[in-house]
Amino acid sequence: MDEEYDVIVLGTGLKECILSGLLSVDGLKVLHMDRNDYYGGESTSLNLIQLWKKFRGNDKPPAHLGTSRDYNVDMVPKFMMANGTLVRVLIHTDVTKYLYFKAVDGSYVFNKGKVHKVPATDMEALKSPLMGLFEKRRARKFFLYVQGYDEKDPKTHEGMDLTRITTRDLIAKYGLDDNTVDFIGHALALHRDDRYLDEPALDTVKRMKLYAESLARFSRWISIHLSTVEYDDEGKACGVTSEGETARCKKVVCDPSYLPNKVRKIGKVARAIAIMSHSIPNTNDSHSVQIILPQKQLGRRSDMYVFCCSYSHNVAPKGKFIAFVSTEAETDHPETELKPGTDLLGPVDEIFFDIYDRYEPVNEPSLDNCFISTSYDATTHFESTVTDVLNMYTMITGKVVDLSVDLSAASAAEE
Repeated sequence: MDEEYDVIVLGTGLKECILSGLLSVDGLKVLHMDRNDYYGGESTSLNLIQLWKKFRGNDKPPAHLGTSRDYNVDMVPKFMMANGTLVRVLIHTDVTKYLYFKAVDGSYVFNKGKVHKVPATDMEALKSPLMGLFEKRRARKFFLYVQGYDEKDPKTHEGMDLTRITTRDLIAKYGLDDNTVDFIGHALALHRDDRYLDEPALDTVKRMKLYAESLARFSRWISIHLSTVEYDDEGKACGVTSEGETARCKKVVCDPSYLPNKVRKIGKVARAIAIMSHSIPNTNDSHSVQIILPQKQLGRRSDMYVFCCSYSHNVAPKGKFIAFVSTEAETDHPETELKPGTDLLGPVDEIFFDIYDRYEPVNEPSLDNCFISTSYDATTHFESTVTDVLNMYTMITGKVVDLSVDLSAASAAEE
């Protein structure tokens, strides 16, 4: 243990694990530690007994739910875009050989009190019950523009500079109504609130293209009890001491719980986790599905997210489904606040409610050598998570990860 490392990573949450892998691939000497007796941090996966202990204390789970080891319940659902940045990072770190991906059966949006499949192409837009006949025609034109848009080819821009005009202005050009804008912005582009409408349209168009393309298409580990981060006379982190031994390092990477004096609270997440014996109603009997409830549909300041997976994903015994509902908390009453989402689930065998705080770093890494991740938000997808990871990687190394991998070629190679 009394060695020197380039980086010591504290915590085994998804962000810390990705960073550990990226830094190791770069050839850095990395020591990865966790003070818990389980891997995963806030994004860990629990069996039924662990789940019961977390939410119900010393009570025992009922026998009718099945065997504990048949459950693998994520505390943070790991839903990712098939053509997204996280997949590229996983390929870059060469861990995809250890992973098995399963496509989600469908993505849905809550609109006017009902759940509808999200149209992602011009043809799906024409069939969608979300829009009337004339609105479908307008939406189809907009989708065709997005699908054909190439940032490097001015011929596809139709005379518009998307780095200058806002999303609101772009949408106005096609005359789309508020309900259509709602599912485009929140269910396709995966924005969490409506601020995007007054920001440059390029980001929204890229997000929509990623959604459509996604449809078409780690280091040294030591799990020990952590004691303290050590600092030198200049206040810079220089090592970690545990059980009387000190590992020296140039930089420390960790989640907010390891250095609470260097973070600030930025909000709360309300979440519910349900065990069910059926798929979510009105989702075509899907074994895995995402439903986005846009803020306007609920009269809230932020969106609500529902995600469901099942025994077909090896997370529960045969016949059982696991559903998650989450949102940025606006009250201290998750049962009431999450009701629009939990009402969509139908009857549940068991349901657990929780609120946890979110933190972001306030330190200056160049002064203290401490690189702290931001807490997980309420979204069910991981594009925002990997953005934080890549920003941290750049701060740590001064470099940008080259993620220009051909995902179709990578998939073919693995087959």
